[in-house]
Order: sequence, then structure tokens, then C-alpha cells
Amino acid sequence: MSSSAEQVRSHLRGVAVGLLTPFDDELEIEHEKIAENARDLYDEGIRTFLATANISEYHSLSQSERVDVAETSVDALPDDACVLAGVGGSTADAQELIRAYDRIGVDAMMIMPPDHTYLHEQGLLEYYRSLASVTETPLVPYVRGFDPSIDYLASLTRVEGVVGIKYALKDPVKLGAGVAAGADDVVWVDGLAEPFAVSFWAEGAEGFSAGVSNFRPEIGLELFDALSDGDWERARELRNICLPYQDFRDETGQENEIQGAISVSAVKKGLELAGLNGGNVREPIRPLAPEEERKAEELYSQLEDDIESLIE
Repeated sequence: MSSSAEQVRSHLRGVAVGLLTPFDDELEIEHEKIAENARDLYDEGIRTFLATANISEYHSLSQSERVDVAETSVDALPDDACVLAGVGGSTADAQELIRAYDRIGVDAMMIMPPDHTYLHEQGLLEYYRSLASVTETPLVPYVRGFDPSIDYLASLTRVEGVVGIKYALKDPVKLGAGVAAGADDVVWVDGLAEPFAVSFWAEGAEGFSAGVSNFRPEIGLELFDALSDGDWERARELRNICLPYQDFRDETGQENEIQGAISVSAVKKGLELAGLNGGNVREPIRPLAPEEERKAEELYSQLEDDIESLIE
């Protein structure tokens, strides 16, 4: 059974871990490995999961694959877990996907950052209203890739069905202004993972998406507890041990000038090093080069040492 709006809000006040999509050597989806990852992360204490998200290679999946991946995630997890499934594209395609997700019982729709070349804030608000009109399942818009006005952010919180906003702009001041201007019953989530958790929390965020915590969830859970307790010193320490690996994710990789190109591949490598399932990536993402794999292994070893000294 899907969660209520209030239950989804409660889950957003926590650590949201992405369920990556492992591909085999023929680049087919390995559903059993998605399920294994989901169950292992649940056993570690995670209760909020992002299926078919950016980190899940949303744009490399077909519509039917998105539904199948989301269904695998829902079926793998107990009823007290919350699964948000990514939705995007044209209004008609997004509505079709929402209806399919509703049939399999996802808990919330995470509306992906708009991939349209040209945007109008009022048109984008109408887009969300059109998606809300075909479902009673809560919506969580993902704000990334453009620079919205404060008025837009405030209006977004008042779209019927919106219970949370995943905010992924490197602008904590705008976040604070949006929180102040927006509806009180909407949960703001840091969409830039652990590096921004402390600053975003100070501006009104109540949860965050995982970076390193995708494969070492104890870091995210400890960080969330520190933030909830107002223990800023410990929160900064926990944030800081994530930074080397997160900075690695932001690198361009070889023969490329686009920042963050190895981000998904780096997390998949982290999953494998942690004993979880990473798998291959689909184009336009590239796997890590051998020297990048070695660097990931070194950074992961450093991360393990830091976890042992600070958490265990």
C-alpha cells in the first residue's frame, strides 16, 4: 500500500538513498541486484529510496524499463519503506508514467528536473499542475539545472499535491528565501548530498539525498542525527569525511571537459567496494578508466579509515 502524504513528508525528513541500476555486460538491467541493494540498504537503516532517479540513469531507461525498475524496488522493500520514482518528459509521457507507477504502488513521484530547452516559470508550474491532476500520489519536484525566482519556488510549494521539494542549486541563500516564502507543510530536501547538508539545513532543509551514503549509509544516518540534534561540529566532521570521494565524483574523467561525467560510475564503484552491486553503465555515461578505478579504491580506503575513527 502506498504511503499517505504525511508519511511521505516524514520520510523526506531523513536520508534519501538512490537505487542505482546495475547493467550486465550486454547492458541489460539486473533486477535481482537492484532488489539486493534495496534490501541491504534497508537493513542498514535506510527508509527512503529514490528509484529511476538521475543517479539511476533515468534518461538511459525506456518508459517500460522505468516502470519495471520501480516495481522491482517497491516489491523488494517492506511496507514501512518509502519509494519515490522519477517522472519526466512531455506532459503526456509523464502522465502515462505516473499512471503506471500508481498501478505498482510507488509512494511518491519525484518530478525530474525539466529537460526542455526553453522554460517559462508559469508554464512549468502549469506542467506540475497537469501532472498532479492525474494522481493522488504526492509529488516531489526536483529543482535543478535552471535558476528560478523566489516567487517561483514559493508558488511551487502551493501546487496541489506537492509535499516536498528536492533542491539542488548551489545557492543556500535562495533556498532560505524559498523556505521563508513557501508553504509551511512542504519539506525541503538537500538534493546536493552531504557536502551541502550543513549549509542547507541551516536554511531550512529537513532531509538530504545521499552521495557517499548511497554505499556507506551509516555516514548519512549519523549526519542526519547530528543535524537533528544541532550538533554542528560533529555534522561538519561527518560532512568533511565525505568530501574527497564527492569531489572525485565531480571530476570530468578522461577525454572530456564536462564536470561530473564520472559521477554515476564512481558511485557504482563505491557500491562494489562496499560489497553491494554496481554493475555497468549505459551511454552517454562512461565507465571509470583503470587509473580512475585505482583512485576510487584509494579514496574508499581513506573513507573506511575515517568512518572507523569517527563512527565505529
